[in-house]
This record gives sequence, structure tokens and C-alpha cells, in this order.
Amino acid sequence: MGDPRWPSLRLDPPMSGASSTASPIPVPAILLGEGLPPFEAITAEQVKAHIPALMEQLQAELSALEQQLELALGSGAPLQWHQVMDPLQRMGERLRWSWGVVSHLNGVCNSPELREAHASQQAAVVQFGNRAGQSQVLYRALQQLQTQANGLDATQQRILAAELRDMQLRGVGLSGEAQEAFNAASQELAELSTRFGNQVLDATNSWTLSLTNPDDVDGLPSSLLDQLAQASRAAGAEGSTAESGPWLLGLDMPRYAPFMKYSRRRDLREQLYKAHVGRASGQGEGSAAELNNWPLIEQILTLRGQQAQRLGYANWAEVSLAAKMADSEAAVELLLEELRLAAHPVAMQELESLRACAARHGAPEAADLRPWDVSYWAEVLRQESFELDSEALRPYFPLPRVLEGLFSLCGRLFDIRIEAADGEAPVWHPDVRFFRVLEGAGAGARAGEAIAAFYLDPYSRPGSKRGGAWMDECLGRGVSPSGQAVLPVAYLICNQSSPVGDTPSLMTFEEVETLFHEFGHGLQHMLTTVERPQVAGINGVEWDAVELPSQFMENFCWEWPVLRHMTAHVDTGEPLPRALFDKMLAAKNFQSGLQTLRQIEFSLVDMRLHTEGEQAQDFMQVLRDVRAEVAVLPSPAWGRTLHTFSHIFAGGYAAGYYSYKWAEVLSADAYAAFEETAGADGEPSIETGRRYRETILEVGGSRPAMESFKAFRGREPKLDALLRHQGMSQ
Repeated sequence: MGDPRWPSLRLDPPMSGASSTASPIPVPAILLGEGLPPFEAITAEQVKAHIPALMEQLQAELSALEQQLELALGSGAPLQWHQVMDPLQRMGERLRWSWGVVSHLNGVCNSPELREAHASQQAAVVQFGNRAGQSQVLYRALQQLQTQANGLDATQQRILAAELRDMQLRGVGLSGEAQEAFNAASQELAELSTRFGNQVLDATNSWTLSLTNPDDVDGLPSSLLDQLAQASRAAGAEGSTAESGPWLLGLDMPRYAPFMKYSRRRDLREQLYKAHVGRASGQGEGSAAELNNWPLIEQILTLRGQQAQRLGYANWAEVSLAAKMADSEAAVELLLEELRLAAHPVAMQELESLRACAARHGAPEAADLRPWDVSYWAEVLRQESFELDSEALRPYFPLPRVLEGLFSLCGRLFDIRIEAADGEAPVWHPDVRFFRVLEGAGAGARAGEAIAAFYLDPYSRPGSKRGGAWMDECLGRGVSPSGQAVLPVAYLICNQSSPVGDTPSLMTFEEVETLFHEFGHGLQHMLTTVERPQVAGINGVEWDAVELPSQFMENFCWEWPVLRHMTAHVDTGEPLPRALFDKMLAAKNFQSGLQTLRQIEFSLVDMRLHTEGEQAQDFMQVLRDVRAEVAVLPSPAWGRTLHTFSHIFAGGYAAGYYSYKWAEVLSADAYAAFEETAGADGEPSIETGRRYRETILEVGGSRPAMESFKAFRGREPKLDALLRHQGMSQ
């Protein structure tokens, strides 16, 4: 039976104005505009049939609003918030709901039909955004509201400032041919980004390698053999088993990463590596020639550079930084250089340790270590140095137990209760789960009150689901078009190994950290108490601060009082032995120097592509120059990692990839507050947890991120905690 607090489960509301005696006219699923989307009812045909009508209606509503505001501005009477911001927010939410679910399904249930439907309507969506963002009437109305500031609180003033800035970045100051060119480029950039992401997915899926000889799988753990056999059966080899094969290798991370780590076959590691770094480049063994992202990269960077100049900026990096905490490219480069100076000597030592390890084993690659050797020899060295086999940890981390531990931690620290609600909400795949979030016992009379919900889609589906992990907004906190209170609902998407037979998904420790990371994003979205949707949850948070809550949560994976409650051996039910945890802790910062340099490399490449790269004749030269400056192990000249850099070419991180490191400084320093207040037994402080919820999670983007950080820590952030956590303190 449905919970009356969740009217969003009503999927067929009558049309407004319908007679009480007439049969209600069903609203197309994609146009419901409120509540949890009925995913299975939203088809590619619905997208093509009904999104055009929605866009026409929104265009008409925008015209009507502009006329009303023109009259109001002409009257000389002061404007009110509800005259401008409320109707804008309602229009934006209707579009976000309908187009958001299309984009979501495109990421988790990708199909040729849905792609084509998405592409057919994307131009109209971009066009509407450009028109709203460039409306002179709206801009003047917002300016008047800001100038009056009658009765506006700090949150409203922050919303106004952000709206005005965003309109400037969307070309409100342009006119004539310059505006036409800007709008055309905006549409083209949206199309190019979508194509880039689709081609990465297709290129990843297009390459497989069937292994038939037992020598081909020498060194592979049983869990990976199970995955490879399962993939082989799914591809048609019905008799495939983990013991006898055949085994189907692929480029998705649940198969690629452990193969590179455990395979003793250097020739196969090299073959797999070449295929992986050659994806979407039209080169390399097994690559589809038509899946070449190079022309898209050139067009995207060129168009972004042109857009920046139209807006009066020198380059796209300046456009990106206009809405971030970092105030300049120099500030970003300064942080990255400080991290590079700390990480470089550590990384050099780590690389020499790998070479020495290979030499001790008589490996010919000891004198010429290559990128496809690093993961393998790192795992060998890890086992030798710490007697720690990463694969041996997996049986202690079955997904159900990890979820119990995660939910228990959040319950203690943030005074919430998380309950499974499978079957109570529509889902897009049988593997997807649904959970509700309730206030905890400390909320007094509000204990047990529903405050949020989330979907969890944990497993990799290489054929239809893009790789990586992310959190996105299904529903935001606010008020529905029908006047009902809306509670936030999050999408939490991961790509870990699927269950095999009756065995649940056994997580690598990296997958555990990823789950905690995405849940940290989800907490900021779900626990917001801000009533204005524009800055509730993650909305309005500066992009280089939005990773603070996510990276912050990862730290708890390394606390024994927390970890022991989320482990149970899949066969025996025994928790992770303390001795094994101590080995994990000793190995915590293993290879941290190399990993840090890799992130710095990505960040610098991104930033420089969007500064000097926009005028460069050879974008790959930017990559080569950064690698020469940062990397300690040369990368092959034939590597094409830019071709799959979806964060910056198909996501929101253009000239913003540095945000991971910027926010990591914030998150490490924030977590240090828990280290300073932990109990004698190491248990995290409940008082500190409540304060973190109140000062960081609940306020969302309603105030500058620096103010929220200082409200929690009592001072500005310092780099010390991050260097200490990563074992690179000077």
C-alpha cells in the first residue's frame, strides 16, 4: 500500500480542468512532470511524440511571462519574487523532469532507438535554454529584483546573483549575428558531447577477446574467471564455465582492471591495454574505424574557444572559473604544483620499487617497465610488502553487508534511518533497488518522518549502461505543480561486478569506496533543508566544492570501528579479521604518489586544453607537454586517452577536472575534524556528525561553499590534512 507522504507514486493524475464525471485523460508518462517517473512507460516513441509539444508549451509560457514582466517593468511598480523567480523555476522543473528522465535512461538503458529520439529533440531543448538565458526582459527583471532587494534574504540574493551571472554566460549580452552564432554553437556543442559519450560506450562494447587456452588466464582469480565465463555465456557460449572456459575479455572496468592486475601474460596485458587506450580513436586492434572521437575533440575545443571570445573571455577556462571557488587559472595551477612537488619524489620511489620487484622475479620488463606492467607488478609488490592480496578481500565485502554498514554509519552520524522499499517505486531495470530515508530518533516528534529516497543501480551492464559512477537528481526538494511538497530523490549509479549465480556481488575495496563516494553526493542532495530549489542540495554549490561530501565519505572506509560493521565473509559470515585490516591500513598509501600525479596530469591537460589548446594546431601536443612535465613513466605516443576523456568532452568538468583535487583539500580537512573528536575506541563523534549535517549537508548551495566550510571547521581549509592522509607530508 502506498505511503500517503509519497503521492508521487500516483502515475495517472487527471488533466487540470477535467470534469469530475468524465473519465480522466491519461497524461503521457513523459509529460507527468512530477513524482517518480514510470520508467518502463517512457519509450523512444514517447520522446519523439511528446517532447515537441512540451517545448511548444514552455515557449508559449515563456512568452507570456515576458509580456507580464514587460508590463510590470513599464508600470514602475516594484517587482516581487513570486512574479519572476517562481514561474521561472516551475518552467525549469517541468523541463528538467521530462528531459532529465530521457537523459537518465540514455545513460543507464542506452539503445539505438533512445539515442535517435534523444538526438532528435536535443536541439529544441538547447534552443529553449538559450532563449530563456538570453531574454532581455527577464534579465532586466532580475536586475530590478536585485537592485530593490526589498525583503530578500541572503539565499534569495545568492540565487539572483547566480541567475544573472549564468545569463551573462549564456549570451544575454549578445545580439544580432553574434547571438545567432552563439546559439548555433551551443546546439552543436550539445550534439557533439552526446555523440562523444555514445562513441565511448560503443567503442568499449565493440572490443572483446575470447580466451580458450588455460594459459591465457594464468594468474586470474576465481571471481574474475566467473565474470569472464558469465560474459562468454551471455555472448552465446552456453557451456562456458569458470574452470574450462571459454572466457570473454572486454574493456569494461569490472573485467579490464582485474585482468591488468592479475594476468601473468604480459602479451595479453599489452594487447588489452592498447585496445583500452585506443578506444574511440579509429585505431588499434579491433577498433571500429567509424568510432573516432578525434574530429569531435577538435570541434568541441574550437567551438568552446569561440564561445568564450564571444562572451568577452580569453578562453573557456575563464568561462568555467567564473562560477567556481577558484578565482583564476593561476590559483588552480598553484594548487596542482604544490601537490606535484609533494607527490613527484614519492612517485619516483614507487616506480623504482616496481622495477626492483620485477627484477627480483627475473622479469625481462624490469629494465623497460611499460604502462601495461604497472598494475601487475604493483599487485605483486603489494602482496610481498604487506602480505595483502586485494582479491582475498572481496569475499568480506558482499554488497548487502556493505549497505548495512553504510546505512548504520549514516544513521549514527546524521540521525537518519534508511529502509528498503523495493517494489514500492517504478524502476528501469530488475537490478535497481529503491530506499527511503527517514528522520532518526533524535528528531523528536519528527522521528520516522520521510525526508528523502534514492535509487541504487549498482552493477555494470556494458551493452547499455555507460561506465563510471555518478549521482544525479531524480526529484529535488520543493513543491510540485499540483502544490504538494516534494521530497528529494537521488539516482545512485555504480558499475561494480554483478552477482554470479547465487553469490552476491563481491566488491573490491575500490568499489566500496566508490559506493561511499556517490552516497556522499546523495546525502547532500537528500538531507537539504533549503526550501528554494535553485540552491537546495547540490544545486548552486560551486563545482569545485561539490566533491567535498563525496570524497569526505570515503574516509570512513578506513576506520576500523566503521569497517568491521560492514564486512561479513560470504561463506562463513565472519567479519574482516583485524590483522587483515591492519595490512590494508599499512598499504593504504601504496602507490599514492603515482595516483596523485595521474590526477594532476588529467587536471593540467584539461585546463591547458581550454586555454592554450584552443589555439593549438595539435591538441595531442598539449597532452605530451603535460606528461613530460608531470609523469614519471613515459606513455606510448600511440595512446589516445583524450578520445575517452568523457569528464571534459561529454560531462560537466570542462576546465574543471581540477575540482577533484580542489575539493579533496576541503574534504580531507573536514574529515580531520572527525579524527580530532573521535572517541577513545575510535568511534566517530556523533556531535561532529550532527554539526557536519547542519553546516554542510543541509545548507547545500544556499551560501558560498567557503562560508559553509568555515562554519564547520571554524577556519579556512589547509592542505596539511590531505598530504598527511596520502602519506606525503613533508
